Amino acid sequence: MDHLDRILLSGIYNVRKGKTQLHKWAERLVVLCGTCLIVSSVKDCQTGKMHILPLVGGKIEEVKRRQYSLAFSSAGAQAQTYHVSFETLAEYQRWQRQASKVVSQRISTVDLSCYSLEEVPEHLFYSQDITYLNLRHNFMQLERPGGLDTLYKFSQLKGLNLSHNKLGLFPVLLCEISTLTELNLSCNGFHDLPSQIGNLLNLQTLCLDGNFLTTLPEELGNLQQLSSLGISFNNFSQIPEVYEKLTLLDKVVLAGNRLEVLNLGVLNRMSHIKHVDLRMNHLKTMVIENLEGNKYITQMDLRDNQLTDLDLSSLCSLEQLHCERNQLRELTLSGFSLRNLYASSNRLTAVNVYPVPSFLTSLELSRNLLEYVPDWACEAKKLEILDVSYNLLTEVPMRILSSLSLRKLMVGHNHVQNLPVLVEHIPLEVLDIQHNLLTRLPDTLFSKALNLRYLNASANSLESLPSACAGEESLSALQLLYLTNNLLTDQCVPVLVGHPHLRILHLANNQLQTFPASKLNKLEQLEELNLSGNKLKTIPTTIANCKRLHTLVAHSNNISIFPEILQLPQIQFVDLSCNDLTEILIPEALPATLQDLDLTGNTNLVLEHKTLDTFSHITTLKIDQKPLPTTDSTVTSTFWSHGLAEMAGQRNKLCVSALAVDNFAEGVGAVYGMFDGDRNEELPRLLQCTMADVLLEEVQQSTHDTVFMANTFLVSHRKLGMAGQKLGSSALLCYIRPDTADATSSFSLTVANVGTCQAVLCRGGKPVPLSKVFSLEQDAEEAQRVKDQKAIITEDNKVNGVTCCTRMLGCTYLYPWILPKPHISSTTLTIQDELLILGNKALWEHLSYTEAVNAVRHVQDPLAAAKKLCTLAQSYGCQDNVGAMVVYLNIGEEGCTCEMNGLSLPGTVGFASTSTIKDPPKPTTPSSSSGIASEFSSEMSTSEVSSEVGSTASDEHNTVGLDAGLLPRPERRCSLHPTPTSGVFQRQPSCATFSSNQSDNGLDSDDDQPVEGVITNGSKVEVEVDIHCCRGRDLENSPTPTENFPAPCPEEHVRGLFFGIRRQNSVNSGILLPLSKDRMELQKSPSTSCLYGKKLSNGSIVPLEDSLNLIEVATEAPKKKTGYFAAPTQLEPEDQFVVPRDLEEEVKEQMKHHQESRPEPEPTEEDRTELPEEFDTAL
Repeated sequence: MDHLDRILLSGIYNVRKGKTQLHKWAERLVVLCGTCLIVSSVKDCQTGKMHILPLVGGKIEEVKRRQYSLAFSSAGAQAQTYHVSFETLAEYQRWQRQASKVVSQRISTVDLSCYSLEEVPEHLFYSQDITYLNLRHNFMQLERPGGLDTLYKFSQLKGLNLSHNKLGLFPVLLCEISTLTELNLSCNGFHDLPSQIGNLLNLQTLCLDGNFLTTLPEELGNLQQLSSLGISFNNFSQIPEVYEKLTLLDKVVLAGNRLEVLNLGVLNRMSHIKHVDLRMNHLKTMVIENLEGNKYITQMDLRDNQLTDLDLSSLCSLEQLHCERNQLRELTLSGFSLRNLYASSNRLTAVNVYPVPSFLTSLELSRNLLEYVPDWACEAKKLEILDVSYNLLTEVPMRILSSLSLRKLMVGHNHVQNLPVLVEHIPLEVLDIQHNLLTRLPDTLFSKALNLRYLNASANSLESLPSACAGEESLSALQLLYLTNNLLTDQCVPVLVGHPHLRILHLANNQLQTFPASKLNKLEQLEELNLSGNKLKTIPTTIANCKRLHTLVAHSNNISIFPEILQLPQIQFVDLSCNDLTEILIPEALPATLQDLDLTGNTNLVLEHKTLDTFSHITTLKIDQKPLPTTDSTVTSTFWSHGLAEMAGQRNKLCVSALAVDNFAEGVGAVYGMFDGDRNEELPRLLQCTMADVLLEEVQQSTHDTVFMANTFLVSHRKLGMAGQKLGSSALLCYIRPDTADATSSFSLTVANVGTCQAVLCRGGKPVPLSKVFSLEQDAEEAQRVKDQKAIITEDNKVNGVTCCTRMLGCTYLYPWILPKPHISSTTLTIQDELLILGNKALWEHLSYTEAVNAVRHVQDPLAAAKKLCTLAQSYGCQDNVGAMVVYLNIGEEGCTCEMNGLSLPGTVGFASTSTIKDPPKPTTPSSSSGIASEFSSEMSTSEVSSEVGSTASDEHNTVGLDAGLLPRPERRCSLHPTPTSGVFQRQPSCATFSSNQSDNGLDSDDDQPVEGVITNGSKVEVEVDIHCCRGRDLENSPTPTENFPAPCPEEHVRGLFFGIRRQNSVNSGILLPLSKDRMELQKSPSTSCLYGKKLSNGSIVPLEDSLNLIEVATEAPKKKTGYFAAPTQLEPEDQFVVPRDLEEEVKEQMKHHQESRPEPEPTEEDRTELPEEFDTAL
């Protein structure tokens, strides 16, 4: 019932099914829709089960035994019939008339693609008027009642599409359908064609792309009406000779095959061929059989091959040549008919064209090794577009700049120091001279180039700008001006007034201190203004006169007064982050167009509730979150901090999302991610919300980086569900964790990615790429894999015309061409590692690794650094979504928080680090693609909350205890300096609440007495229980015991006593109990652990108490679904032996009695061996 526009008639009538009277009449909803009669199973129901009766080829008969009744019958041997009784004669006649038209009509086109069919529905064979049948993406079989061998029954069939059916063998009986004019058999795994294909004499279009063909039968030459033959992405090693017989063909389309030699002699024999497509082959050399020229070929495509030298001067009629992404060093062409030449991404040092191409209009030679512009290009009289960017040019010829035909000149990323002075007026409209060595522009540039609309002079050393005009009235047509990353000062601002039509102005990262109000007042057409990265203190109030302004970007300045922009009628995006704002004066009503307001990084800004309520209608409001109280779980945050920036550019939606968890897995690591959905925003959001949780689960399952990272991507790919069927996303994930493999290092960085998002590490000031770009243009291996699997790569280098990526999360319908398998790399972080940059495709397309690293190395705030990268990308020409994340690393001794470095111990709320690190960054709040400002952080467990709250008993008695030499308090260790003993596995402290009159076995105990110094609440007491299993130091490494502690005997030195530290209550009392090796080995076995300890439901082992019952150990620790024991934690600073003063003597006596009463077995040779490491059995 979805196609309401196709409903012809409908109503509720009495209906009886079948020709016999076995069924009773019943009121049902009856609908005549398209070519079918639809009968509902329930009266007045359009959503339940519907009975559909196809009427094409069927019958409409009058029921004589019942007044105003019709019998609707379908076609076929097993035809069904429905009797419908109408109430009036008018209704009866109307239904009979309309249904008769449906029955008698003929269907010419049937589309059954993507229905998982194995055979053609039987009723279709009763319609002999079908001329086009689409069975693409099915599982059609040959020998079945409705299989492919029966398609010859369609006597009028002209078009048949059987692509993507994985047939394997060519259906020979298809050659009997002599009426066929169009046949598509691509992607079916054919290795050869039968000779009977020559019987299809009427065939005009034959598509055989994506198979395994190596030859074509000679009988194919009988198809003299064939005008289009597609054999791309097969296994041909040469151009088939049958092309010479097919005289109606004007194209040779052999893209994605295995040709290694370009034989021009073969093409010379085919005078009817005008267009040759040999892209994505293995062409290395070219062969010319004779000196005879070819006067027929006009277009040739040789992209993505392995040619080193190319001489096509014999093709005197050549009009267009594509030879991008080869290895060409020299190119020689004929200029008689040449109109378009595309030769970017090669190694060209010389391009020879003779004679001068008088018809040449477009010349693209970017990303080569040219040191000068060819002379013949300067003499081309019709040249309109010239792109020589990313070369080694040192000058721009005067003849080029003063050309009377040139409209667009791209000379960016060269070594040009000066531009020639213009003498005459030129028609130039677009000039891109970014990333050169210019210190000034020609004085007559704006006065002579009156048609100039676009100028990009970013990333130069400009200190001033030329005047727009000599007279009073400006004739400048300049609309887009990009001057980012220069040395411009306030003196350049008055010159801008001479361009009254300016719509976009970028002056970021210059040396501006003021922007005169009178000058800004005259730029009334301004729509986008970027003043970020300067030294501005205010934005002029005259900005209110820029009524068309919709974007203001002024981050990373010294602005203290909020500009008067909230009264602009079209304002949409405002970025004032990383400034010195203190307050905001807002009008009573905000403009309805305001969508994004970024105020992060203004540490002194305080927003009242009234202001926040006023901003509530804004789609994206980014403000700093109040910092949470520091806990022990955030100890590692001193080693890294991050900043995130996302900009939508000129697109209406943001399809980039980021993930940032500074304290991951209970605070012992960090996770950062970047997700780019290209044109969809749904998948990046899903990955942003789920991927960290998936990683946390996988880390618990395996410690191998390649295993848990690969599983994380595969599980995330599966979790996308239906959204990932046709949509895809690039994904980048960076995981920082303590390095368990290398004891001499502190942290390791594991990076995994699919798609085009990349991560770059700055090590010693140099960029170190950590990712791999999975695209057809940049990865030859991936391109070959996709070709071998017979994907169709379109001319815009996209798999099946969908995406240029070869590995993504999602796009499952493109399997096996698109895979979710990530590239994984790991590196050990050192003191030389300064920062980590994560970016999407748009960022790295416009910024090199070196430039990105140099741009942010000396920026103190990571948020300002990320903002700067996005601003640079936009000023360099990026119009797409751009996302950047900068993670500052402080991996070194200066970032240590251990006591061994002389740092003071923190209080109960966390660390009071005095380490020297970079200037503390301003709080950052990354925004999701939905526009809701949020910061990703690991969830705080119940134990962490209780640890923050603590117990007052601990504070009251924190200085009371035994002699310091009696029991050594464990040193505070950070992740940079873990405890030397490798056998220690510590768990996150847990909090338990249990009854004070219950022992650990759950039975009532009347012997337990309240302990002084422990605060109870009624019949229950809150205690903090740590269920570590720790291995103590050997006695020879422990401090010398005092006289209050019994000295160990020599046998104990030989046996190597173990000390188990057990925290029992909120007083943090620690007991060192000597454990023999026999007992330690016995406890390692789960089957014998019950002899000396109780195995809890979470898998941990708690030793039975031998003495001193201050508070009984909790019977069970709280359970956590995921991540409870994700990673080792550091010992609490209060892990020391502290008991009330009046119990000290009793404790000493009990411990002494315990040492004397313990029986000591005779030492054996096995006992003298080195003790094995003990690990907790919970994992």
